[in-house]
Amino acid sequence: MKTVPSKKSAARPGISSQLEVRIRKRFLNPEGSFILNTHFRALAGFTILFGASGAGKTTLLDCIAGLSDPDDGRITVGGEDLYDSEKKRNVAAWKRRIGYVFQELALFPHLTAEENVAYGLHALAPAEQQARTAEILRTFRIEHLRGRRPAEISGGERQRVALARALVTEPRALLLDEPLAALDGPTKSHILADLRQWNQNHRVPILYVTHSSEEVFALGDEVIVLDAGRIVAQGRPHEVMRAPRLETVAHLSGFENIFDGTVVALHEDRGTMTCRVGTGTLEVETPLVRAEVGSRLRIGIRAGDLLLATESPRGLSARNVVPGTIRGLEQRDVIVSAFVICSGTEFEVHLTLAAREALHLGAGKKVWLVVKTHSCHLMSQ
Repeated sequence: MKTVPSKKSAARPGISSQLEVRIRKRFLNPEGSFILNTHFRALAGFTILFGASGAGKTTLLDCIAGLSDPDDGRITVGGEDLYDSEKKRNVAAWKRRIGYVFQELALFPHLTAEENVAYGLHALAPAEQQARTAEILRTFRIEHLRGRRPAEISGGERQRVALARALVTEPRALLLDEPLAALDGPTKSHILADLRQWNQNHRVPILYVTHSSEEVFALGDEVIVLDAGRIVAQGRPHEVMRAPRLETVAHLSGFENIFDGTVVALHEDRGTMTCRVGTGTLEVETPLVRAEVGSRLRIGIRAGDLLLATESPRGLSARNVVPGTIRGLEQRDVIVSAFVICSGTEFEVHLTLAAREALHLGAGKKVWLVVKTHSCHLMSQ
């Protein structure tokens, strides 16, 4: 993880900032050339940039930081233009007062933790440098590391030093490109708690790039979903991720099962409708949406929302109980994925290790798949 420190101090704490970005830029991802075309505002707090690899997230951060130039557009923070193609204004990266922390580590190996943190404060008087450095070391709980070099401290401690180095300059906005991806859960949680506390006092926009849907819910005040350079969804995390309207967002949000569906009947009296799944005979009852019989749509179901039974269940509230056969099982850490064929359609179901053993599951086993109506999320094709 590396930082782009500012050579000037930012505004003092308490001044709220707003980051506005409206840019276009051609960029390359593994699948070819795309146009990054985004327009959004980020207020003080965490805004999550979510999307698959190659969606344009890092390119967007590079443009905001001044490490890459857009083809055209405008970037402002706190009302000041950092980039404006019409005005031909392009503030140098080191003058933007934007903190940027990358995933890969770039602390200076020959400097101590304290010297790394103080690196961007050369323009300040020595007493101010010392006061700022001491305060941020306390904030991120690394005072005891002040005399150690990066090779002498743990990965989590190095991440804290890198964050402290980016924040000691009191930036007007902070860009985080998967800075904690390599850390374990508890270490990550503690660092994020300290970062949240820091931002309660400073109130700056924080753009946080992640591939983890768990981090979206844990951190985000707002989430922006990028796909091939475009914003395809934006809003509160539970609005965007829990009930996605687009298949792209559904895949990113952890919907393992996504099928073609055709509306075959409407049940307005009970707020549901019946959809045929794929081209086979399997039908499921789903929530009612604005659709006509014959309409085609996509049905998304999370693997963790499905239940398996080895005997035909009775007395359930779930409207969908369908027979099937297990094609195979795959263990992934402490989760078992069961692949179940129901009338020609394959479902992925997530189970615990204990459930697999208790039900004596294996390839060829006859089972019943239980699908709650409101576990079926409907999306446009």
